[in-house]
Amino acid sequence: MKDTAIGSAVRSAQDIRETARRLASVREAALAGELPPDAPPGAPRPVIGESWLRALGSGVDPERDRDQHLLSVAELEHRRQHSQLATVLPVLGDGLLAAADAAQQIMVVTDAEGRVLWREGSAPVRRMADRLGFDKGADWREGVVGTNAIGTALVARRPVLVHSAEHFVRSHHQWTCAAAPLHDPRDGRLLGTVDLSGPAHSFHPMTLSLVSAVAKLAESELRIRHHASLERLRSSAAPVLARIGGRALAVDAHGWPAGVTGMTPPDRVALPKAPQAGPLWLPRYGMCALEPLPGGWLIRVGREEPAAGPSRVLLDVSGRDGATVTVTGPAGGWSHELSPRHAELLFVLAARHPEGRSAAELAQDLFGDRGRTVTVRAELSRLRRHLAGVLAHRPYRFADGVEVELRLPSGPGQLLPQSSAPAVAAARGAGTSWRK
Repeated sequence: MKDTAIGSAVRSAQDIRETARRLASVREAALAGELPPDAPPGAPRPVIGESWLRALGSGVDPERDRDQHLLSVAELEHRRQHSQLATVLPVLGDGLLAAADAAQQIMVVTDAEGRVLWREGSAPVRRMADRLGFDKGADWREGVVGTNAIGTALVARRPVLVHSAEHFVRSHHQWTCAAAPLHDPRDGRLLGTVDLSGPAHSFHPMTLSLVSAVAKLAESELRIRHHASLERLRSSAAPVLARIGGRALAVDAHGWPAGVTGMTPPDRVALPKAPQAGPLWLPRYGMCALEPLPGGWLIRVGREEPAAGPSRVLLDVSGRDGATVTVTGPAGGWSHELSPRHAELLFVLAARHPEGRSAAELAQDLFGDRGRTVTVRAELSRLRRHLAGVLAHRPYRFADGVEVELRLPSGPGQLLPQSSAPAVAAARGAGTSWRK
């Protein structure tokens, strides 16, 4: 891993103490706007330097902890019960807890908002964590506690190790943490993080590699469980589909197909978040009828199309629950969670260029390279599968007659924080005029 250690020289307790001293010097100088002459080459690492800037922009005090507002017991239990990560806790524990106990560390699992859902491991280290407010229900985002492995991994969307004075807040300098994001293997949606944290002297260069490997193992377990659930749905849907004349398909609650008749199997169906039995307009298929199946839905395709298509689109990039697009029309409405790339594309078309953009222009907006048109066209093709009737092309734009509403975060710094697209960066830098 590129980010597995502070440096290959960290091999002994003396090396660790010297590295911590230098990192503290780098941090103090960086906050003052300059680096010391004895700073390690490349210090601070880009992932850390960028995080420090975000923490400063969020108003985090580098010298003092912010009071934690823990989740209530009821809210914590609700999040645990509805988290997909609950099903892979045994995998995470089997892979990490023995190492955590041996190395005087704790294993922490958070949700996608950085809230600590589970915490296990060394009892003395748990007591140390309590003094920092690093407890179940705590908010460990960068904007609350500054640079840390959990919060920074949530923003960077990759495994991150934060050692000693690389933490933004001084009281965290006695800690080392390594965290890896956990994604839903079905659609890449961020589910949360798994983290090993402990005293800085317990640092080992292989810690991040271990955490990353166990995170991949947990994602593999989620993928296996998904395939098993589709097989169960396929078994129950097969006799139903065999008796149906016309077009129909069986999908799970998230729109993944388990069987079809009279049509080509789709990659996925864009279902509402809370579908109900009865008539429903679906992108690509028009009016359909939904009937419940054990573990999913039977969709009968081919009812008469409504007189008018989608009339309103709400693009929500406020960051509260991830980016989503909601489409409403005469037949009702539905919402679809967007991937980071699709969120960037729709933001550019809604906020920056409602008149439309060519593939080359969008490639410039997203990558700073007009030559990456193949990537742009492929992403828009996937996006239009969910937004048939909403997105037009030549140029790419929202279709005529569709009212578009954009829901933005409270400040420009929180706009699609994981995005490095030039058009998004320009919107963040627009200052007080960014909503215009």
